[in-house]
Amino acid sequence: MRVVAGAILFLLSFMGNAFAQVPKANIFVGYSYMSADLPNISGRQNLNGWEGSLEGKVLPFLGIVADGSGHYGTTQVLICPVVVGGHCPGVKGNLYTALFGPRVSASFGRLRPFAHVLVGAADVSGSGSEFSLASAVGGGVDFKIAPILGWRFQGDYIHTHFSGQPEGHARFSTGIVLRF
Repeated sequence: MRVVAGAILFLLSFMGNAFAQVPKANIFVGYSYMSADLPNISGRQNLNGWEGSLEGKVLPFLGIVADGSGHYGTTQVLICPVVVGGHCPGVKGNLYTALFGPRVSASFGRLRPFAHVLVGAADVSGSGSEFSLASAVGGGVDFKIAPILGWRFQGDYIHTHFSGQPEGHARFSTGIVLRF
């Protein structure tokens, strides 16, 4: 939490730069990788998928974000009814998130670093389905390619609580940003 507070204070110290011409909104769509800590699964799982977000600016340095993602992969369950070839068979698993919250950012030439704190919900499915409240802390940087086009690199730590156990997931995303 101290890191997030420090990042926010650092970005706010450059508010003068933030008041340069700033888009009112942006849309992000891209590839996402997640190292997931799922319940009843053997070890961390490598999931691939997508992430999309919509940000509306309240102030030049402050926006409200709606973020959604879906990650997919084959996982190994800890307890399986039938052992095949000495190990449990793989189960296709999906992890979806829907998160909302504030984002602070500032412009420095072609770069626009940002930090956010998001809350919402997550759903994991495989052999069954389970719902959890979720939160995320993260940030990234947008690189301006053209006046309305950019490229984003983003990382998040997502916390969920499936099956009564706390889980931490690392999510890394990259893709296109359209700025309006």
